[in-house]
Amino acid sequence: MTEEILVNVTPRETRVAVVENGMLQELHIERGWRRGVVGNIYKGRVQRVMPGMQAAFVEIGLDRAAFLHAADIVKPAQVVAGEGEGDAAPLPPTPTRPIAELLREGQDIIVQVVKDPIGSKGARLTTQLSIPSRYLVLLPRNRVVGVSARIEDEAERARLKSHVSTQSPAGAQHGYIVRTNAEGQPEEALGEDIAYLNRAWQLIEEKSASAKVGQCVYEDLSLPLRAVRDLMRKDVEKVKVDSRETCERLKTFAAQYMPGLAEKIEHYTGARPIFDLYGVEDEIQRALDKEVPLKSGGYLVIDQTEAMTTIDVNTGSFLGQRNLEETVYRTNLEAAQSVARQLRLRNLGGIIIIDFIDMTDAEHKRQVLRQLEKSLTRDHAKTTVYEFSPLGLVEMTRKRTTESLERQLSEACHECGGRGTLKTPETVTYEIFREIVRQVRQFDAARLLVIASPKVVARITDEESASVAELEEFLGKSIRFQAEEQYAQEQFDVVLL
Repeated sequence: MTEEILVNVTPRETRVAVVENGMLQELHIERGWRRGVVGNIYKGRVQRVMPGMQAAFVEIGLDRAAFLHAADIVKPAQVVAGEGEGDAAPLPPTPTRPIAELLREGQDIIVQVVKDPIGSKGARLTTQLSIPSRYLVLLPRNRVVGVSARIEDEAERARLKSHVSTQSPAGAQHGYIVRTNAEGQPEEALGEDIAYLNRAWQLIEEKSASAKVGQCVYEDLSLPLRAVRDLMRKDVEKVKVDSRETCERLKTFAAQYMPGLAEKIEHYTGARPIFDLYGVEDEIQRALDKEVPLKSGGYLVIDQTEAMTTIDVNTGSFLGQRNLEETVYRTNLEAAQSVARQLRLRNLGGIIIIDFIDMTDAEHKRQVLRQLEKSLTRDHAKTTVYEFSPLGLVEMTRKRTTESLERQLSEACHECGGRGTLKTPETVTYEIFREIVRQVRQFDAARLLVIASPKVVARITDEESASVAELEEFLGKSIRFQAEEQYAQEQFDVVLL
């Protein structure tokens, strides 16, 4: 497995691509005017407490008030590893105290964003703050040390936990999570991270004391620095950056926090754009399509909705060589690998329903599930996969903290309003006829002018010319039709003259 990280920098946009074995697996985008806010810490003010929802809306200086649930206010007594990249997740506190006992309207509060604003929803907040570094995550006022679940060797887990526990400052009221990247790191490296995190927390406390409501008191690193901090592992061969200035900044950052990996960062000086060289631009375009072809001839159909994402698997032109069950099984195995890649590439999250092709063999079903779970192991986001349902569907969840790739790069179609379909010219024609009758019955006019799209007007004046003549005779009015290039297919106006 060869893995490279590509960093493309332009004045207002930075993109980071993770390429494994020559194929794009992840894409991260940050635009100057719209940086994500996940990880940022703000001084907020409670706007409204809602006992019925056990939540509150908090003003933190963004366009929309952010959402804070009661369960994210009470600090848990312990943590359990397994969230995100293998870092720790707080255990849900039980029982959760009523929100009215925890917050009051007008109260100032220090909060951290755990989920960007998505669609019409505001940001999601927590008071359980965490500050990440290269190898650790600082948990202020939470005296516990946890180790990433992805570090499986028990001796290594014990060694890391012991080093972190002994190097914590005397009297410190903080806890730590040992990240996956810490595996195999010496005691000195962990000590440097602990010193850095404690200094960062000291600065946050000082800034919070004097900050105004809505002010950011801690901002996470820019995308290129986050990519090096979070994505760069020992098995990453190269980090190629097409901006000399950004490359130097990354080298300086790496030399300070991960000196053993700094030499892997290099400046790309080729004449051809770096994303073109690796075929990333073409992959991005394909990642916006609904259909995903499989090498066997089958294909996936991916539909992202507000409530969930559905993925349909089809055999397409794949006929197989043995029998139908074997053909279906082979297609589903390939689809399972492709689904895992597409979820990661498109950053699809929430509830995901996969409609594999129906299989009758229980062992085949088990193998397809195993293939899906195996293919998801390199995904940095936390995923949970359930068994086949009685209807033959696989339900799963994937944690997402930012907008999907489609929502970042696209907007709803102005023609169809995001439905994905348009009314046919025939349907619009009959809507126009009904509107003409409605207008004539309400208002007096000698004649009427109808303005519509060229395709609709062409149909009316050609296939519906007899219907127009009957309508004119019935109403006793003359009707003229005018094609307007700027009108969408469903748009029209009936003007009384």
